[in-house]
Parts: sequence; C-alpha cells; structure tokens
Amino acid sequence: MIKIYRYWTLLVAALIFFGIPGDASAKGSEEDSRPLCLPGFFYDPTQDCNPFGPTAYLLEMAEIGFTFPETPLPVKSPDPTLSEVEFKYAYVLSERAPIYLNLSDAVEENKSNIVQRTTPGFTYVSISRSAYQAGKYYHFTGTGWISSDDVVITPVPTFQGVEFTQTPEHEFGWILAMFAPGGKAETKRTPGYGLNDYTGRYLDHQEIVQIYDTITVGNWDWYMIGPDEWLVQREVAKVTPRTDPPEGMSWSRWIEVNLYEQTLSVYDDNELVFATLIASGVAPLYTYPGIFTIEEKKELTGMRWLGDPDIAYNLESVPWTMYFDEDRAFHGAYWRASLGYPQSHGCVNLSVGDSHWLFDWADEGEHVYVYDPSGKTPLSESDQ
Repeated sequence: MIKIYRYWTLLVAALIFFGIPGDASAKGSEEDSRPLCLPGFFYDPTQDCNPFGPTAYLLEMAEIGFTFPETPLPVKSPDPTLSEVEFKYAYVLSERAPIYLNLSDAVEENKSNIVQRTTPGFTYVSISRSAYQAGKYYHFTGTGWISSDDVVITPVPTFQGVEFTQTPEHEFGWILAMFAPGGKAETKRTPGYGLNDYTGRYLDHQEIVQIYDTITVGNWDWYMIGPDEWLVQREVAKVTPRTDPPEGMSWSRWIEVNLYEQTLSVYDDNELVFATLIASGVAPLYTYPGIFTIEEKKELTGMRWLGDPDIAYNLESVPWTMYFDEDRAFHGAYWRASLGYPQSHGCVNLSVGDSHWLFDWADEGEHVYVYDPSGKTPLSESDQ
C-alpha cells in the first residue's frame, strides 16, 4: 500500500510540474482491456497492465537517463581552504604610482626615497601588511609602501569546480549568465525561440546542471536539463565525459582543455576526477590547440608583458603556475571576477582554488590535451 501511494505521489508531482504530453489514456489495441500500469520508476513486464499513459512518460524520461527525483551528479566539493592566499591583492589605479622605501617616506611623500613606480597597463600588487597613518592606509608590497590613494584591494573570487567520485553518465555544465539580466538564465519549455514559452525558472550564474538531450534549432544547440526545460548552448559551458583517452592517445591520465566550452577536465585511470571553468586566450594571444606536457611548476611567480601599452600587464605573486606551452601556463587568476569566457593573454586562467587543486594533482611531465571542437582557434605557427 505504501508503494502504491508513493507511485501516485510521484505521478501527481510530475503532472503538476511537468505535465504529460499527449493523451494519457491507454493507446493499445481495442482488444487489450488491461488497465494502465501504476506509474513507478521502472516498468515491470510481468505486471498485467498496459505501460502507457503516465508510465509511458516515466519510461520515456528514463530512456534519456532522467528519474524522479533527479539523480544527482557523483560529485563532492573540493577543500575550500585551497582558495586561501597569503597575500591581499590590490589593483593599481594610478599610472606610475610611487612606491616608497619606508612607511614614513610614503606618509610624507618623500620623493627622494621612491624605490619604484608601478608600470602602465593592467597592474596588480600583492600586499603582505598594511598600516593606518595620517588618515589613510598604506600597504607594503614587498618592495616598499604604496598609498591607498593609488590602489584598491580586491577580494579573491572563491569559485571552485567539482571533484568526481566516478565518471558521470550524462553531460553536464555550468550556467553562463554573467551578462544576462540579474545574472540568471531562464529555461524554456521547448527548444528554439519560436515560442515564447519561458518557464519562470531562473538558474544562477555558474550553477551546475545535467544535460539529458540535445536538439539543434537553427544555428544553436539546445540542451534539455530536465523535463520540459531547455537552455541554449551559449548559456552553458558543457563537459562531455570521456571513458577513453582522446583519439590516437594511449595514456590514462591527462588534463583536458576545451577552448570552445571554456572548461577543464582532469582524468586519472581513464576516470573523470575533476572539472571546472577556465578563461583562455583571446585573439591575437590565443591558447593554441595541441598536445603538451607540464614543463615547470611554480608556487608563486610574477607575470608581466609591457610590449604594447594597450594590452600591457604586470601581475605580482601569481599562484600555482604550471607552464605547458612555452610562456603559456595554467595558473590562479585572482583578478578574474568570472570564468567561462575567453579573456586571457594566452594562459589558461583558473580560480585560485582550482589552480591549487590542479597544482597538487599534476606532476611535471603530465599530459595536456588542448582542443577546440569548433575548429575556430588557429594552430600555432609551428604547428601550421
């Protein structure tokens, strides 16, 4: 009796939230007078009933892997302390801001004791301590003291990807809604823009969802993330789990970067163990497709390029850096407010927590596979 009650409770929930497409009455032959099967998770062929109506709907959903309630992804959250850093980071507001030898020199603006000036362009300094003097703060950068008039301290984003306890059966992805109204994406009842049938359900930016089906409408793929709920592909950074290495590759342990989806996946013994969002290079400073290995690891390093004032940068104390293609590297990007979009000067930007996780997992010589399924990212000159 309890089991029957449970089945009917599930059916009512499905009817309320998702509806049942088509006629719910039996559609078998006229001679078949058996009753409809009670709706359950699985159809038992030994039952003396017709598997139509509500049961047919549940069977149809089960065929694409959806159950009521939804089976969660086999994930766990990484250690949140991986996002912790030993510095504060500050964006430099003033061009050529002075850095003084001593705190007293900074307070008095003693120009004879300026030891350095900040470089033009996109510049961050790392701060190990601060002091309040003469009505404002001064910050020590390791080289000297800089006034709070010239910098603004920015919080380090704490986004982290997910660890997997086993390779998931379905594709999945993160919602990309940074530029959408309210930073949320609204699902539709049908794929495509032909009908104004938005559901009123909004998903947060960087929320993770499972993908059960894909339909192409016009120039875009549409992803089914639940019964009668669809999202256009540009609103999802998708991961397609592998069960074998990429074609032509024989190793069982590797780091994989999908430039089109802006995702990174980590495989160990051919099992997906970690996945997250990235930010790769934008033209003309591409992150190039190819097969690489981790060449060098550095817990902290500075990064600067001053060749072109329009795209110059100088970044202090970049954490958890691993070089894999000459100057291109995986590293923590404490300055990135959001990931999932190409933004870098060629490196693969990760959150600080994710770069720390990857740094701990990978050894020098680790395999790296970078690809663009759209084919739009050019190869490096040496590979052309």
